[in-house]
Amino acid sequence: MAITSFREIVAWQKAHNLTLEIYRITQQFPKTEEYNLISQIRRCAVSVPSNIAEGFARKSLKDSKRFYLIAEGSLEELKYQLLLSFDLRYINQSEYLQINERAEEASRLLVAWKKAQKY
Repeated sequence: MAITSFREIVAWQKAHNLTLEIYRITQQFPKTEEYNLISQIRRCAVSVPSNIAEGFARKSLKDSKRFYLIAEGSLEELKYQLLLSFDLRYINQSEYLQINERAEEASRLLVAWKKAQKY
């Protein structure tokens, strides 16, 4: 059965759930980070499912893959920001390991989705 909506893409689903989790954990960050790390980490998180959705809507494989590459880049940036958040002690080790694993899973699924695309 063909996928008819970006919402059906498992990589998008995982990225969306990761974004929701990012919003949840960043609520506990210091208020001094509101316009710094909180804003940056949330923008990166939102970028991932947004670019997957936009890539899905594109009509050419080349165009679609460009957006999937942007999503991959945003995921890598997000992984660094999670590490920074841990090093700054804004999240504990358990939170870091859990959310980083979610980011890794979304990354693996996105790579698989991108490879599976044949127009």
